[in-house]
Amino acid sequence: MMTAPKVKEKTRQEPHLEAITWSDLTWINIEQPTEQETEYLAQHYPFHPLDLDDCLSRIQRPKIDEYKGYLFLVFHFPVFDKEVRVTTSSQVSAFIGEKYLITLHKGDLKPLVKLFRECQIDEGSREFYFSQGSGHLLYRIVDRLVDYCLPIVNKIGESIEHTEDNIFAGRGLPGAIEDISVLRRDVISFRRIIWPMRAVIGSLEPRIRRFTRVDMSVYFGDMVDHVDRIWDALDEYKEVIEGLNDTYDSLASNRTNEVMRMLTVIATIMLPITVVATVYGMNIPLPLQESKFSFLFVFLIMLVIIGGMLYFFRRQRWI
Repeated sequence: MMTAPKVKEKTRQEPHLEAITWSDLTWINIEQPTEQETEYLAQHYPFHPLDLDDCLSRIQRPKIDEYKGYLFLVFHFPVFDKEVRVTTSSQVSAFIGEKYLITLHKGDLKPLVKLFRECQIDEGSREFYFSQGSGHLLYRIVDRLVDYCLPIVNKIGESIEHTEDNIFAGRGLPGAIEDISVLRRDVISFRRIIWPMRAVIGSLEPRIRRFTRVDMSVYFGDMVDHVDRIWDALDEYKEVIEGLNDTYDSLASNRTNEVMRMLTVIATIMLPITVVATVYGMNIPLPLQESKFSFLFVFLIMLVIIGGMLYFFRRQRWI
């Protein structure tokens, strides 16, 4: 009797996460979270299933959900995409409790990745960031990510200044509209990221006060000031870009008018010359037509007409 071959069971993939523990505080960092990681968190922590689903969502708005033993937070921070030349949002989800901090993100936020690696290899960094509780550690992470926004804002400012110089200097005027459109899209995307973050960061300190061993109100106030400064800069850039767009339209219209004016002058001057050439090209007897100097005579008439019209246009300040 033949027996059916055994089907080899597919091994379950282990969740990919990294953890750092110092004293009684553990920081678990998960890059590129999948269902395996959220299932692991559901088995080992009392997290709400909807919060775990939000960790995998790409359209979740920044928020703070408060529970009895922990907080669930969602942040969005800007990341500049060099391929499409626009700032996109990167989501960071965090669970914070008395003795743990869990961060889930895509791994494209360099300050967060660098801070975790720093705490992995340096004992002094672990003591500094972990010694004041999970709330202090969360503040350090968010503060670094907020400061990471400043170079991106400065980069946008430099691009605006470069485009402004090109427009007023008349260099690359035909391509300026593309640069203005890219800058406008970049600023709009950045503002869409920062606007909901202002409310979340502004209300963060009272929520995590129970997870810190020191008073963090001054530190969070400084971080809120940084966020407000970023928003004010983006608001200013928005107005500058709108002004540049109006300036470009004015310069383009003025250039078109200059071209049309010169073409009109040339056409007006050519009209009587064409009439003279047409008349002397007719097959009828005309004065000096039989003379060998007829060509010079016609040419002289044309020069007189051109000179007289140019003088008249100059007197009228049309040219």
